[in-house]
Amino acid sequence: MNTCQIMLVDDHFVVREGLKLILETSEQFQVIGEAENGQQALQLLKTLQPDVILMDLNMPVMGGLDAMQELKSEGITIPVIILTTYNEDELMIKGLALGAKGYLLKDTNRDNLFRSIESAVRGDTLLSAEIMERVIAAKTQLAELPLKAEAALLSDKETYILQCVAKGFKSKEIAYDLAIGERTVKAHLTSIYNKLGVDSRSQAVAAALERGLLNL
Repeated sequence: MNTCQIMLVDDHFVVREGLKLILETSEQFQVIGEAENGQQALQLLKTLQPDVILMDLNMPVMGGLDAMQELKSEGITIPVIILTTYNEDELMIKGLALGAKGYLLKDTNRDNLFRSIESAVRGDTLLSAEIMERVIAAKTQLAELPLKAEAALLSDKETYILQCVAKGFKSKEIAYDLAIGERTVKAHLTSIYNKLGVDSRSQAVAAALERGLLNL
């Protein structure tokens, strides 16, 4: 199995060192770059090609959301997992809308860290039950986005599929659960994207949460 190369972006040295120590307990992961803010991370990306970026939200010079916006505008599709604390719920939803592949509390355990990185590498979005509860609670504090005419309500099956996506299930797992083909699941996801005006799983979850279409 190829080694997963990781970039750590956090302004706290202790956080970076702690994550690095955990990651170095497995030969599966290798930290190839560290940055203290989003601007440094963007500079490093000119020479480094990590498989995953672990990114803090609140940093001096350039925070995580601004850095993710820059990545998006430059067409850089390296998956980002956001490092968060207990008081950044609103920012977490914005990060999800920008395509974040997951969230990790800075005191997360080894299993959650590894599982989140593995999920991000596969292209999946993984949210723990604790994080999902906080995201759902925080969405009520945001102004709801205006619904497009074609985005009235998702069907029951589409809602269920999106709930599964929000919990990190892959298309194959959802297909097995619903006793339908994986291709059919992907067709439902395309329909969901069209209704919500998005183009990815993470954006679909964020849009549905902000519009009150998910009750997990």
